[in-house]
Parts: sequence; structure tokens; C-alpha cells
Amino acid sequence: MIAKEGQKVMYTEVQCLRNIAAIEDALYVVGGKWKLRIIIALVSGYVRFNEIQRTINGISARVLSNELKDLEINGLVTRVVHADLKPVIVEYVPTEYAQSLGKIISALTEWGLSHKLKITQKS
Repeated sequence: MIAKEGQKVMYTEVQCLRNIAAIEDALYVVGGKWKLRIIIALVSGYVRFNEIQRTINGISARVLSNELKDLEINGLVTRVVHADLKPVIVEYVPTEYAQSLGKIISALTEWGLSHKLKITQKS
């Protein structure tokens, strides 16, 4: 552990490495340009593919499809097919596990609003 005299150390080296590894794992699952946006759309009630795509500016159908598959693999989304309906309806439902991201999304939202205010006040 390298600390200058009088400098407060937040974490030991082991804790720092553990925290970095945990953040890397989290970012692997929800990182990138689209995944958190998709999760926010889903928990906001947009569950059909076209609804999600219209809600998220700039996402292509191919990218949305791939991201939804990744989110499903990681247990954040459940794909529900209503084969009994004509036409067949497919919905993407956020899992309870996805709901566990609520505090993180709220914290990021608050920080983002605060950051934007700070940056725009500098100008």
C-alpha cells in the first residue's frame, strides 16, 4: 500500500482489488451504451420490442435484440411469448433481480443531474 504521509487511505490493497473486481463484474453486466437505458425503459413499463426501441433514441433493432439477449442471460430480463394470441406477442419483463438496480440507477441519476449542473455553471 502506497500512501503519502498524512494522506488518508480509504481501502487496504486487498479491499481496493476486491472493489475493482466487483465493479468490473457489474460493468460487464450493465455497462456499455445501451443496457442501463434498456433496464430503465423496462422498469418504466415499456415491455414490447418496438416500445423499447422507440423509447431509446438511436438504438437499432439489431443492437436492441442483442442487448436484450445479454440481459436475459444475466437474469435481468425474462422473455415472455404469448403464443395464444394472434398475432403472437413477445414481451420483455424486468426480473426481480433487475429491480435490485433501483438504488444504483437513482444514485447515478442524482449524480448525473448534479454533474450536469456543475458543468453548466462553469460556462
